[in-house]
Amino acid sequence: MTYDVIIAGLGAMGSCAAWQLARRGVRVLGFDRFRPPHAMGSSAGRSRIIREAYWESPFYVPLVRRAYELWEDLGRARGASLLRQTGGLIIGSQEGALVSGAIRSADEHEVPYQVLEASQIRERYPFRPEDNLVGVLEPRAGVLAPEECIAAILEEGARHGAELRFDEPVESWEPIATGDGVRVSTALGVFEAQHLILATGAWMSGALPGVPTRTLPLSVARQTMYWIRPLPGTPWGADRCPVWLWETRSGPVYYGFPDMGDGPKVARHHGGEIVDPDTVNRLVADEESIDLRRFLEQAIPSLAGPVQEAQVCFYTNSPDEHFILDRHPEHPNVLLVSPCSGHGFKFAPTVGEILADACQGMRSPYDLEHFRLQRFLSGDVT
Repeated sequence: MTYDVIIAGLGAMGSCAAWQLARRGVRVLGFDRFRPPHAMGSSAGRSRIIREAYWESPFYVPLVRRAYELWEDLGRARGASLLRQTGGLIIGSQEGALVSGAIRSADEHEVPYQVLEASQIRERYPFRPEDNLVGVLEPRAGVLAPEECIAAILEEGARHGAELRFDEPVESWEPIATGDGVRVSTALGVFEAQHLILATGAWMSGALPGVPTRTLPLSVARQTMYWIRPLPGTPWGADRCPVWLWETRSGPVYYGFPDMGDGPKVARHHGGEIVDPDTVNRLVADEESIDLRRFLEQAIPSLAGPVQEAQVCFYTNSPDEHFILDRHPEHPNVLLVSPCSGHGFKFAPTVGEILADACQGMRSPYDLEHFRLQRFLSGDVT
């Protein structure tokens, strides 16, 4: 074989797989339909939260702990930190999914945290929660810059020998008739490898690649992000404010960042319009921010200033909002990775390491059962 592993998609997960494999001396060929880092998929927007008291489920905590180590490794290799620790604050009712889930994960894995009453939150930060809300303050939480991170990952992968081809999408793939490897086609050629990693993000939706009679139950949601000009004199610097998530009584969850240089960034978590990634409207209309601005006026009035910038990105969602990380049901040397339902970027180095282990026949140290295709497909999937 010309290559050991071919990777389709060089966003967060695919680029980390290329980096981890190449640093082990594996012959890697990676393709992307665009030129990463780019704003066409899910790994854009200049900031991503990393947090350890993981409200979604305690089984994520060991994976994110390893991600912290790998982000630090990458930063040392680059000579500049890629992770800025700001602390993180989750606000909601004591019984809500975010607060109760964060406390559960923190207690199970001994993650340091502090519970703040609403009055304490109002004293420390420019948030105005009602008295019946509380906050979970996690000191190790912080911010990753996705474009900077992906650029660094790809440069490290190339430095270790990965061949990376941009503006060249994978058009098709098929198992080699002898059962020994996979053949991949692009507009510029045909390539063979022992293993194939499919990590195409929003383009994983629709027919399961290579098995047109089956469909992955995925949806691609158009999400909008906003950078706000705060009211003058309010303390929104990264040295004063944490990253935050806020579960409202009416259901929506909002999240945001301190001012990292472009103004505080805010967005709604989930709830976007279901779209086709190839035809999505990337212009953000003024009326799309109405609900968000109503929330900000009540809960964070210092962010009631004008919108300075708005962008569109994708959440590629599974029905249970957990990842997909498994072997192809009919071709075990093909690995399916992501979608990550809007919360996966922080885990990318760990996922890259897991994929590298799988391609080399090594057993993962993590419990990956929650990410198997079995939960969606018929019972003949192993």
